[in-house]
This record gives sequence, structure tokens and C-alpha cells, in this order.
Amino acid sequence: MTMLSGDVAGDHRPARPPVPASAAAARDQVERLLEEHFRGAPRHGAPTVALTDALLVASELVTNAIRHGGGVTGFAARVTGEGLVLTVRDRSPEAPTVRLRTEGHAFPMGGYGWPLVQRLATRIHIAPVREGKTIRVLLPLTPDPSPEPGPSRSR
Repeated sequence: MTMLSGDVAGDHRPARPPVPASAAAARDQVERLLEEHFRGAPRHGAPTVALTDALLVASELVTNAIRHGGGVTGFAARVTGEGLVLTVRDRSPEAPTVRLRTEGHAFPMGGYGWPLVQRLATRIHIAPVREGKTIRVLLPLTPDPSPEPGPSRSR
């Protein structure tokens, strides 16, 4: 039996997904996790709103880590009884901030992602780590509201 550095005989833990190098790679990991979690659900898959929100938040957190945090150094996505927990670690100790509109500009350049994360997450925790910070968010995984059964009526 060949053992690699760090292997322990008899240790058969599943391999962790690699740290995503892009927002698209993070979205792929989250989408696979949620597809697996909701497999066999009555609607055959993740609720559309929950999936869309999860992919958007994963994308924003990873993009911010790449653009403002010196790169992604850690990433995890897991489903708990409370919802989807996304954790992103980067190299910067600076917490995200909201950029305000500058005088004479109708809209700020960028800066929409963090307020969106704040709006969609039910819990956000930012913690300093040895070389940077970790941002952990909790997103609800509630089903989409169902349309009222029966024909629609107009008055």
C-alpha cells in the first residue's frame, strides 16, 4: 500500500473538494451539494429560490475574496438542520465594507455584492484567522412558495 504525506493507515475519510479558484468553481460545488441534499425530494431537486440565492452568495463571497482579500485560501459548503452554511477564507484581515456613492456619481463602482449577502443570509460571522479572515454565512433552504391551486381569477 502506498501512502502519501499526511495519510494515516486505516484513515478513509472522503477527499475534500479543492479550494475553488473561481466563483464558477464555487457555484459548481454548491450546486452539486444541494442537488445531492435534495435528491428524492418531492419536487426532485433544490427549491429554485434557495438554489439561486445559494449560488449567488457563494459567487459573491468567492469573488470578493479574490478581488479584495488576496485570494481564496479555504472554502466549505455544508447543509445543516438550519440551512446551507458557506465558509470562505481569504488572506486579508479586513472585513467587507459597503462602498458609498461618491459625489457626482449615480451609482458606486461595484459594491453591490456584500449588501446582497447581508440581505440573503440569516446569519453572518466574520472571524480573524492567522493569515486573513473567515466569513461564514447561513442561508435558509426553505421550499419555494407554491402558487395557489386552481385557475386564476381576474376582477
